[in-house]
Amino acid sequence: MFAKTYYLHSYGCQMNLADSGILAAAMEGAGYRPVADPVEAGVIILNTCSVRERAETRAIGRLRELAGLKKNGDSCLCAVGCMAQRLGDRLINLVPELDFVLGTERLFDLPRLLASRNGSPTVDTVMGGDSDWAELAPVPDNPYTANVTITRGCDNYCAYCIVPYVRGPERHRAPAAIIDDIKRLAGRGILEVTLVGQNVNSYVYGEIRFPDLIRRVARDTDIPRIRFITSHPKDLSDDLIALLADEPKLMGHVHLPLQSGSDRILALMFRGYGYDRYRERVSGLRRARPDIAVTTDLMVGFPGETEAEYQMTLAAVREIAFDAAFMFRYSVREGTWAADHMADDVPEPVKLERLTALIGLQKEVAYQVNQREIGRTRSVLIDGVSRRDAAILKGKTEGNKTILLRGGADLRGRIVPVTVTAADSWTLHGEPAA
Repeated sequence: MFAKTYYLHSYGCQMNLADSGILAAAMEGAGYRPVADPVEAGVIILNTCSVRERAETRAIGRLRELAGLKKNGDSCLCAVGCMAQRLGDRLINLVPELDFVLGTERLFDLPRLLASRNGSPTVDTVMGGDSDWAELAPVPDNPYTANVTITRGCDNYCAYCIVPYVRGPERHRAPAAIIDDIKRLAGRGILEVTLVGQNVNSYVYGEIRFPDLIRRVARDTDIPRIRFITSHPKDLSDDLIALLADEPKLMGHVHLPLQSGSDRILALMFRGYGYDRYRERVSGLRRARPDIAVTTDLMVGFPGETEAEYQMTLAAVREIAFDAAFMFRYSVREGTWAADHMADDVPEPVKLERLTALIGLQKEVAYQVNQREIGRTRSVLIDGVSRRDAAILKGKTEGNKTILLRGGADLRGRIVPVTVTAADSWTLHGEPAA
């Protein structure tokens, strides 16, 4: 019999991290203890991502490595989440050592399935039906910050995106359940929560819409810092923009995926907005809160993208001056509209060339944006230490920028004013303000 210990690693977005927090709560509720080393685990779990081919390749490679830890049935190997949902039985063929393949709606059943394990691989990717996921308070992976799920699924069906197919339609949690989760997290010392969903702006529960939910969280809990991710540009409301100016607990950062600067490509992607609309929303955010940080997602090489349309994306990056961006080249996702109806006609070398130039441009833009931070004093939650030097503290500004500083261990877990003294494209450096 395997030990009642578990190792859990997540790939992908904040939704996966939030799911892992709920799964950890389920495992610990069933008597399992977390360990940091898979060698010590009776149950080894990878929560997988399917949004791009590279994410799946990485996860499969890691599963094959972890399969070598299985000895005489003393450990159990599990793949859960988006890639498990998409591949199902095919994943067993790729990694025969797997014991469980559980999709996005079934991963929370893992403790129950472990209790009735019969030695044969279990594959469950059924979607819909009743689930206890909404009743489990997440276990945070940081002692000071936590993700709280407010919606699951997505109704947008962008042409390139696999998410609606592996996560299902939108379902929105009751405000009372969300508030209860945040109260419990605050009670254990959490100082900052991020409300997460594939599209938080579309949240609705009865007459409660997303800005109303934020107001309730700010009013009814003791949590001092609130964030949210991800926002869809077509649903970013004037009410939410105004709230960013008026609510002091709401941090000044919006992640607003643009994807392309070309209206034609945005239409082919089924994004529901054009570049002018996107630019107007960003302008509204900056008028409401001049120091707001705006980050984005950008894609190059979507089917049919011409050189001129790619240049429109570069022009958008220069004009909007994003604080940061996640940048990718298009990859075919089996089952999406683009995969079924559009030829992947931008050659791979061209995609790579465009992506490299885009990353270089965004690096220059982010450097210039961050130089404007020098001399400013920011409110920083000190949430850890530098990965390179444990003597250096790490924190997050209101704009979700990483800042490194020297200071005593007593600063960890505190929100302190920090003056920015230097900056590069990705990181700020500072010192505690007098």
